[in-house]
Order: sequence, then C-alpha cells, then structure tokens
Amino acid sequence: MNRRPPGDAEGQGGKVRLSGLVAAAAAAIVLADPGVALASEGVLPGEAMSLLWALPFAGLLLSIATGPLLFPHVWERHYGKIAAVWAALVVLPLAASFGPAAAGGAVLHTLLTEYMSFIVLLFALFTIAGGILVAGNIHGTPLANAGLLLIGALLASVVGTTGASMIMIRPLIRANDNRPFNAHVVVFFIFLVSNIGGSLTPLGDPPLFVGFLRGVDFFWTTVHILPDTLFVGGLVLAVFLAIDTILHRREGGLPKIKDPTPDSKVRLRGLPNLPLLAGVVGAILLSAWWKPGPAFTVLGVTVEWQNLVRDVVILALAFVSLAVSRKEYRAANGLDWGPIREVAKLFVAIFVCIVPVVAILQAGSHGALAPLVALVTGADGQPNDLAYFWLTGALSSFLDNAPTYLVFFELAGGDAHRLMTDLASTLAAISAGAVFMGANTYIGNAPNFMVYAIARHQGVRMPSFFGYMAWSGLVLIPTFLVAGWLFFG
Repeated sequence: MNRRPPGDAEGQGGKVRLSGLVAAAAAAIVLADPGVALASEGVLPGEAMSLLWALPFAGLLLSIATGPLLFPHVWERHYGKIAAVWAALVVLPLAASFGPAAAGGAVLHTLLTEYMSFIVLLFALFTIAGGILVAGNIHGTPLANAGLLLIGALLASVVGTTGASMIMIRPLIRANDNRPFNAHVVVFFIFLVSNIGGSLTPLGDPPLFVGFLRGVDFFWTTVHILPDTLFVGGLVLAVFLAIDTILHRREGGLPKIKDPTPDSKVRLRGLPNLPLLAGVVGAILLSAWWKPGPAFTVLGVTVEWQNLVRDVVILALAFVSLAVSRKEYRAANGLDWGPIREVAKLFVAIFVCIVPVVAILQAGSHGALAPLVALVTGADGQPNDLAYFWLTGALSSFLDNAPTYLVFFELAGGDAHRLMTDLASTLAAISAGAVFMGANTYIGNAPNFMVYAIARHQGVRMPSFFGYMAWSGLVLIPTFLVAGWLFFG
C-alpha cells in the first residue's frame, strides 16, 4: 500500500547498513553480558540481564516521541519500518545471547498470548464502535464538553476504555471543530475516558481483567476503587471545566470560525452494533469462566481453548458489524483505517521490545531493577502501598499496563484471596496505579494512541509526545500526589 520512498534505488545499501547496525547491537549486548547463562526454551533469565536490554525499548519510545516532531514526513511514511528495526534490535541479540529457542519462545509467547488478543479486541471495538453514529451536533461549550467527558468516563467501565473512546471521541471532536482551542479537550478525553473511567470493572481496562483471571472478584474493584475514582475523576473534570471556561472566553474575542457541523438534534444510529458490543463483553466473560484446557501448542507456546474461542468470536463480531452497518454511518464518523494500522504496527514493536524489560522486572529483587523492587517493602516487611501505587503507575505509563499489573500482583504475593482481604489496600494501590497512570503518556494505554491518531487524522493539532506529558505533569501528577496521600499514604 505504501509507495516506494524516494532514493529507494539505494535499498540494497540501506539493507547492508541496517544489517550492520543490528549485528553491532547484538554484539554489544552479548559482550556486555558475557556471563549470562543460557535460558531454557521460552524463558529468559531476567536475574542475569542488565539494563542494556532496555535500550531498544527506550529507543522505540524516543522514536515515537520525537519522530512526528523532528521528521514528520519520514515518520508518517516509514514509522512501521522504524518500529521493525527496534524490534529486530531485541530479537537478534536475544537469539545470539540465549539461543533461538529461548528468544523465539519468549517473543512468540508474547505475540500469541498477549499481542494477538490485544489487537483483535482493539480491532473489534474500533470496527463495531465505528458503526455506531452519534448523529447531529452540539456546540462544544465548557458544560457540554464536561457532560460528554462524564458520559464517556461512565461508559468506560461498561464497554472498556477502548469501546468508550471509539464511541465518544468523534462526537467530541465534532462538537469542538469550530473552536481555535480544542486540543486540550482531546487531552482530557484521554485522561478521563481512555483511562480513569475504566477503573471500576474488569471490563474497563486490561490490568483489571488480568486480576479477574487471577481470581479477583468481578465487583471487587467497583467497591474498593470507587472512592479513588470519584476523587481523581472529579478533580480532573473540575480542572478541565476551569481551563475550558477560560479558553472559551478567550475565543470570544477571536475571529469566528464557521462550524463545519452546525448544531442539530442528537440521535443514535447504527443500533445493530449495540448487541455486537454486548457480544464482545460476553465473549470476554466466557473466556474467564470456561476453562477446557489447551487447544494446541505452537513451538512450545500453549494456546488455550477459551482464549482461542474468545478471539475468534470477537473477530467474527467485528466482521458482522462490517456487514450490517451502513456505510454512510462510518463515513459520517470519518472512519479511517489509518489509526488502527498505526496502532497495530507500533504496538507489535512495543510488545516485542518490552519482553526483556518484563523479564528483568519478574526477576524481582534478583534483577537489575532490584532497587525499585525494594521500594515497595517497608522496614517492617509489610507492603508499602504508596510505593506500589507510584511504581506500578510509573511503569504503566511507559510499559504495557497489563503485564506491569501482573508483575506487582505477583510481587505482593499473588494470592487473590489474601490480596482482597488482608492486603486490600495494596491490591487497590496496584489497580489504581496501573489504570490511572496509563494516562501519563500517549503509550500508557492502547486507547490513548488510538484517540491521538484519530484526532490528528481529523485535523486537531494535538501536542507532541512531550507536549502531552507537560499536560499530564501539570494536571495528573499533582492529582495523583494528593490521591496517593489520601488513600495509600
């Protein structure tokens, strides 16, 4: 689909240079860790791995952060290739250091058991939600915007942060498409709808679903995280209302912009997609309760029936949506497959690049991140809830928050019954940190980047990676400081 870039006649030379770069990186990492023991098939010895293994992941993050800003045209045409290079700089050194079996097993396990389910669910929610049209338009006043954000946040714990984001982002963009200042509305949408709002059920955000699969009661988070969510969400919404009111008043003195979508009565179209969304939720619940055992094994990686059936059903529901949805509704939504392609390409590299990072984390006090692990335990040997909240959150801001949640869940003992009772505050800290702080960066939670991509495709001048972090630093970090002190201090 992509056109051949200019200067592609130099492709062979470029491939040689790329191969040299990969080989040099592999040699550098192997020489840096000459004493590592060979890993067993599919298992990496995280306790023997240095922080050099995190360099490709850091490089990928830096590329995502600076590419659209420093070399936007090159990035837009070649971001998939750039991401593939960083992934290769993980896979090849892993194979050289620990053998093809261990490297291939670890990466394949991540791709088959995590990435595939992740992208299938994301594709399905993107497709089904894209067939639901909130027709009409309202004027994006501060109160109207706050109402839309509140509705989206409430919806997030029912259909997930991805589903709520896909349903609500386009109406929000249309409501504000005639405003000179509208990027902040999307930023706060990511804060509230794509993250904080999904904290009340396992359906809301992947980390909570992981906890549900590990034995945490379905409504445990609804009860125990509700006060935290009301405080954090309410405070962030109040800050938004104040900022939007100030900017709305400033716009009064600027030249008027003709509204591309004038005010009209709001109607919900594409109703056949609603039961399809319910079907996605049902398939997820079924996979948690139905445990028939392994279906088959691929190169040592076990694929379980419940996960396979879930993904097939969810994918089928997405194709049913494509068949039953009216094309004009998708066109009115401005549906473009570009955002899902962008997320799919970048996140496959992210999932590959975090493999060695997660292995180091799983080594606990025996790994290169032992100083961080020590921070979650108090002098009396009891869990430090505030440290769990901040460490889980800090890592969830850059790593995938589901495996990060799982690492700290296991670090706290891994016994769901004990965590729900004796260590309830610790489990609450882990859950809140993983969900809330996924909003700190564009890549902290999958819907973040998808919403960013949709907004950018529809003409919103979104802040850069670091510009977004400036918003989260000014709004979210102070909020989390207060919330941490109130609930976990």
